[in-house]
Amino acid sequence: MSLNEAQKAAIAHFKGPCLVLAGPGSGKTLTIAKRIEYLINVYKVRPEEILVITFTKYAAGEMRKRFYQIMESDGFPVNFGTFHSVYFWILKWAYGLGGTSLISDGEKYAILRRIARNHAEAPSGEQEDYLKGLAEEIGNVKNNRREIEDYHSRCCDREAFREIFLAYEEEKRKLKKIDFEDMLVMCCRLFEERKDILKKWQQKFQYILIDEFQDINQVQYDVIRMLAAPLNNLFVVGDDDQAIYGFRGSKPGIMMEFEKEYPGARRLLLDVNYRSDRHIVKGALRVIAHNKERYEKSIRAFRDGEKKIQVRELKDPVGESLYVLKQIKGLLKEGIRKEEIAVLFRTAADARILTEELLKHQIPFSMKEKIYNIYEHFTAQDMISYFRLAAGERERKDFLRIVNRPNRYIGRDSMSEGEVSFESLRNFYCDKRWMMDRIDEMEEDIEMIGGQSPYAAIQYIRKSIGYDEFLKEYAKYRGLDYPGLKETLDKIQESAKAHASIEEWLAHVEEYGEMLLEKQRLLKDRGQEEGIALHTMHGAKGLEFDTVFIIGANEGNTPYRKAKLEKEIEEERRLFYVAMTRAKRALQITCTKEKNGKNISSSRFIYELAGSQNGKNDVK
Repeated sequence: MSLNEAQKAAIAHFKGPCLVLAGPGSGKTLTIAKRIEYLINVYKVRPEEILVITFTKYAAGEMRKRFYQIMESDGFPVNFGTFHSVYFWILKWAYGLGGTSLISDGEKYAILRRIARNHAEAPSGEQEDYLKGLAEEIGNVKNNRREIEDYHSRCCDREAFREIFLAYEEEKRKLKKIDFEDMLVMCCRLFEERKDILKKWQQKFQYILIDEFQDINQVQYDVIRMLAAPLNNLFVVGDDDQAIYGFRGSKPGIMMEFEKEYPGARRLLLDVNYRSDRHIVKGALRVIAHNKERYEKSIRAFRDGEKKIQVRELKDPVGESLYVLKQIKGLLKEGIRKEEIAVLFRTAADARILTEELLKHQIPFSMKEKIYNIYEHFTAQDMISYFRLAAGERERKDFLRIVNRPNRYIGRDSMSEGEVSFESLRNFYCDKRWMMDRIDEMEEDIEMIGGQSPYAAIQYIRKSIGYDEFLKEYAKYRGLDYPGLKETLDKIQESAKAHASIEEWLAHVEEYGEMLLEKQRLLKDRGQEEGIALHTMHGAKGLEFDTVFIIGANEGNTPYRKAKLEKEIEEERRLFYVAMTRAKRALQITCTKEKNGKNISSSRFIYELAGSQNGKNDVK
């Protein structure tokens, strides 16, 4: 590929700070690799003085590979690595740390599971998500160098989180282990306290290049600034419009402030998109232009292309999935490879109906994230236990699960046997008339459920028995998102419409779970992804496909309902922009008129896409 003028200017940059704005498909990997070549061959920089930092091991490997291809040799000792690997080199040299010094994910979650049990009970059925949230927040405290006393957790109350954080740090200290975030913090402290050591590494790495700069967090940046000084030969490449990892602690504002930090820094724009056709590039720019906190960019498409962006409104998620399925079948008949087709969505839960249809029609698909099984959610497990009792089963675990959902004040000690009967409960509480009445009422409710369809039975549990009120109080007590829990339960109830009896629904739940486990096993055993690509918008970053479907483009979904502040809406818009720009030739966006039996609105991003007079010809 011949280089354009912007790429040539970036490649030829020599000394001092430089910010390269590199939009989707702009050839940034080639540009970085060619600049390394230029530094060595033209400016005679020693290869070992060059440090190239990426965010993933895969990206570092790809960058190294591209550089070696350009040089036609792997004999150049340029330093390639991730932030964590580079900082670990430094700590290894300073403190003699080894591979055994790092705590594994398994060890981390075992510690958190043990500590959390003593400080804040995890929500029933959601322990893994709860622990993941704790781990992310502990990482955010360190990545942004926050004081634990001032940090407000989303997972639990402030004091409980502080106790968990301090207990986790103490457990690591006893084990003489550090986690990934500790590496960054320790390296930062080392450079702040030992200027002699800092000087050694400054002399070693005299030219620093950073890819995906928009994803940097505060502690990473603090170390880089110290490392790059005093020469400040800092060449950073990124796209502020693709900053989508705020929940991980990345701070896109760092990129926006780069020129204030380095007055006189050079700014370049890689202004040609070699990936996507003209209509896709123009449409995506029209959407992202509604963000206020961004660099203005004029980007043009290298390829013209005839296919306009298609927007389709369907009746409901079932109709949407059937539409996408039909479109996929048509593309496969046209000869488009399965691996060149992607379906993108805001959360893994949005792909549930489509995965069911793909499994049913035996169309292979791959999914980087864990395939979401809605029936594993604790609200679904509650419905399953109610249904099993209604079907005549009497296992203790089902009684224990729902006997106090809603609260009937029936104690665990009344259910000591492997099987429980209403008669045994009455015998236990025979001296308490008011408890006898509660047990009688519960038995009547269970009998009532048994004579209904699954949809009607769930409605009865929610409204007549009072499960929705229980859920509301439970969410308030646990600090959970009640609208989110209610929406999940709405989906479970809506899916039950397809089944005539409780027994049929229970059989479907079991069969669906087995199908997903088998699919997950096949993906793991295969070791590579084959078939239609299903990705969350976050998971699709860095990928590209011939044809992309974006499903669930409705308010509350994208932008996500939890996004309230302007900066949160802007990150949601960037996420939608990333999803749009994964498409090379064809892009379809779908939304629905209703969801779970309720009317819903199309995403504001759809209106932004078609909103300007100049852009209407790009959308149909």
